[in-house]
Amino acid sequence: MKTKSVLLPILVALSFGIFLPNIHAEPSVAITMEKTTYSYCEKLFYTIDVSEITGDPAIIHIRDEAGKGSSAIPITITDLQTPVPSLIAFEKEIFPLGKYFIDVEYSGAQVTAEFNLIDSNSTCIPELIKPIMANWLSGNISDGFLMDAFEKYVDKKLINIPIEINEENVYDIAIPDWVKNVGYWWIEGIISDEVLGTALNYLIDKRIISFPIEISD
Repeated sequence: MKTKSVLLPILVALSFGIFLPNIHAEPSVAITMEKTTYSYCEKLFYTIDVSEITGDPAIIHIRDEAGKGSSAIPITITDLQTPVPSLIAFEKEIFPLGKYFIDVEYSGAQVTAEFNLIDSNSTCIPELIKPIMANWLSGNISDGFLMDAFEKYVDKKLINIPIEINEENVYDIAIPDWVKNVGYWWIEGIISDEVLGTALNYLIDKRIISFPIEISD
């Protein structure tokens, strides 16, 4: 029978101490998406799943439908599941609407996942405000320069600065020191962009943050 003819050489080899070569499967990699539809102000989150730890990093590229993408992003793999949270939210000025692809290469294995970025009414504070806020908290820039950054880079629907700030009035703006607690909470992610905006608008409306001209009701 065919079965016996196949098994016989194997049994003979084993009986004489001859071992067959190991059959080693290549590592595999997969992407688990938190969700496949995002909108502005949300942060991308996904998990890289691997079949074994090889010591190699996972190399990530994120690209849009036109093929424009990020530089290679190496991610250290020390567990079979590695969460990859984005530190930056999707911003209208940076990310156009449409379909995006996540390409992951790991120890010779490759996988691609996709997600869609859709429009929404969400308004968020651009990432470039964070270092400006940090400098204000450290006392490296004045109150007026912080408000100037909000006026220039943040949508008025979120934070409404009531005057046009210039070189003549920038040093006449005053923010009480205790307001820095709100800034710390935002930097640390304890409060959202919306909560920060609501707090600042309230302080402006109540003249707690003072400007060099009278703010009309």
